[in-house]
Amino acid sequence: KALEAGFSHLDTAAIYANEQFIGKATRESGLGREDVWATTKYDDGVVSEEVHSSFQKVRVPMLGLPSRSLFFFSRRSSPLISRTLVRVRARGRSIGVGNFTMDLLQCIVKTGKRVPAVNQIRLHLYNYASRKDVLEFSAKHAIVTEVYGSLAPITTFPGGLIDPTLARIAARIGGTSAQVIFTWAHSMGGAPDETSTYPSFN
Repeated sequence: KALEAGFSHLDTAAIYANEQFIGKATRESGLGREDVWATTKYDDGVVSEEVHSSFQKVRVPMLGLPSRSLFFFSRRSSPLISRTLVRVRARGRSIGVGNFTMDLLQCIVKTGKRVPAVNQIRLHLYNYASRKDVLEFSAKHAIVTEVYGSLAPITTFPGGLIDPTLARIAARIGGTSAQVIFTWAHSMGGAPDETSTYPSFN
């Protein structure tokens, strides 16, 4: 349904138990390899085994394309990143990290090896102050900041101080509070990553 609605980024992970399903749906969609960006995530265990396992489950040719696949590494796996970035990326795949602070990103950059293509973090209007340093550091080092949870002010924390402002801006532009939030997230240097069960969301 997501592909039919026009979404081009499919997020998978072993911990989500959705790699096989996403891979099957993508293969049956009829879309070209260049039309979909598939991601999966490594969290713990032997890197080579985890990567091989993910490929076997997803079985999507696009995972082999340099610009159309992405492996995310969590903060817990951070000690492995410097050497793994080079080894896995050398096989023609992109590497990203998830929820890395500026300190962790600095550790990678200081090694002088390849930096991650993406850092995926939670970003919304109420936590922006604590994420500003990560956004600025990533922009400086050409690391894309993919953000999730941006709609938290209206989904998780409704009735907050920002609600009246969101409503006022939405009314002025003839849009919705969600559209205002996504525009804000993008203007802060983030690439919003959201999900929905409604095709009309796109």
